[in-house]
Amino acid sequence: MSGGMSFELTEDQQLIRKSVGELLKKFDDHYWSEKDRAHEFPTEFYETVARGGWLGITIPEEYGGHGLGITEASLLAEEVSRSGGGMNAASSIHMSIFGMQPVVVHGSPELKQRTLPRIARGELHVCFGVTEPGAGLDTTRITTFARRDGDHYVVNGRKVWISKALESEKILLLTRTQHYDDVAKKTDGMTLFLTDLNRDHIDIRPIAKMGRNAVSSNELFIDDLRIPVEDRIGEEGRGFEYILDGLNPERMLIAAEALGLGRVALDRAVKYANEREVFGRPIGMNQGIQFPLADSLAHLDAAELVLRKATWLYDNGKPCGREANTAKYLCAEAGFTATDRALQTHGGMGYAEEYHVARYFREARVMRIAPISQEMILNYLGSHTLGMPRSY
Repeated sequence: MSGGMSFELTEDQQLIRKSVGELLKKFDDHYWSEKDRAHEFPTEFYETVARGGWLGITIPEEYGGHGLGITEASLLAEEVSRSGGGMNAASSIHMSIFGMQPVVVHGSPELKQRTLPRIARGELHVCFGVTEPGAGLDTTRITTFARRDGDHYVVNGRKVWISKALESEKILLLTRTQHYDDVAKKTDGMTLFLTDLNRDHIDIRPIAKMGRNAVSSNELFIDDLRIPVEDRIGEEGRGFEYILDGLNPERMLIAAEALGLGRVALDRAVKYANEREVFGRPIGMNQGIQFPLADSLAHLDAAELVLRKATWLYDNGKPCGREANTAKYLCAEAGFTATDRALQTHGGMGYAEEYHVARYFREARVMRIAPISQEMILNYLGSHTLGMPRSY
């Protein structure tokens, strides 16, 4: 890693990209549009990735994973999205790849032993329960409350936009154990659990949405859910601090997925522009078609470099907040713009489902909103990096 700058992927990293690309060839655009249309979880895809051993890419080796870095995980995520699976594919495996970071770092040995090997094998689906209808991006304002009762906690509250809740056996759940008004520092008094998604005490309602319909997004109504103390991650009251461990890697993975989606959209646009003839010539000859695609190539390449820097910094134990946020911002913009231009290149056909670019467009649009909006990233860069007064 030392000894000046290197922009080359290692042989192992190149192998990840190649192997995943090969593995996913059988899941074509038709497969993904069928799953999307039927609102059906891509079980065959998920099981193929699990059998290939890819789900445990960042899980430590002693728990059945590969113990690799976020660089390798981001290459996997990019390749999965680029295969044409886009956000449907990425979201189905996303939590298994990075979401257990707080558990890996802060969970008890017993909790890790109980959950991580099953995640690495693909047996255990987990969803991430942080966002609430009344709190939005201000996580300190969550109201879902865990009250201690002997060797259990009793939890009541609501969560929203919980991906994969329908398919999940467990939930990584952020609660308050002290009310917002009772803590000195607003990020204190939050507690994190990894616990069973008990359907008797959690009502799961899917949200009808614009795209990425093979993986559900849900609203959760939690009513007297009893959680044993051994399902708590780390100490009571330090949950907010623990989820921070996963936020920078999550932004990098989302960036990689947006990048992959932009790349596949660009591939499809170029192919169509080279083949489609209007006015006696391929439309790709026209600068009005060619230049926007070339511009997208340049922006995707630039965004990719910031992402590579971000994951390198994280894997080498260096601060990476600025780069992680910038990578998410630039990859989301470049990816979305590429899908929009791919749709435009196809003209009226782009609006038809059979060419798949409409699906890419819908899925790329969410990258500018989730897991954090572009505006919040500019807030971060403005106040944390540039040192300007906080605007929110």
